[in-house]
Amino acid sequence: MNGKLIVFSAPSGAGKTSIVHRLLKSGLPIAFSVSACSRPKRPNEIHGTDYYFLSPEEFKQRIDNNEFLEWEEVYPGNYYGTLKSELPRIWNLGKHVIFDVDVIGGINIKKFYPNETLSIFVMPPSIEELEVRLRIRDTETPENLTKRLDKAKWEISFADKFDYLLLNDNLDRSTPEIQEVIAKFISQ
Repeated sequence: MNGKLIVFSAPSGAGKTSIVHRLLKSGLPIAFSVSACSRPKRPNEIHGTDYYFLSPEEFKQRIDNNEFLEWEEVYPGNYYGTLKSELPRIWNLGKHVIFDVDVIGGINIKKFYPNETLSIFVMPPSIEELEVRLRIRDTETPENLTKRLDKAKWEISFADKFDYLLLNDNLDRSTPEIQEVIAKFISQ
């Protein structure tokens, strides 16, 4: 089976991961594409479930071997990407692939599979609300928080490159909205 691709992109803290987790429990015939990254593993993260954690050297070797559908150096020295092997892994399960990727990665996946991809940009209500969400996480140093907010402003400038803009001001409203959009897309 060559199924459909559903791509979620957003600035960090916009809620895309929360929405994706809810959709994975919704009964839609979708499975999560596990991204690879070269950043250190956070507490409670599991290799092969949350990410494939690779050393920067191993990540670069896989780039050289053309093993990625898309990849980016999201922050200096921190690479993120989608291994090409994720697509057949999920399609062989009889499911469609759902991605939680950075903005440039999302645009690149759409370029590779323009007709099979629904690209969704999750928009935070405001930069101020995004800052509040990131502060509540309590995972960022003040310097990293500033970097993430600056990057968020830049990422939002790409929102018009996506098929669907989802305002995430309330998970209980935005999740059913996008679930309906995805159900329609995969039934086509």
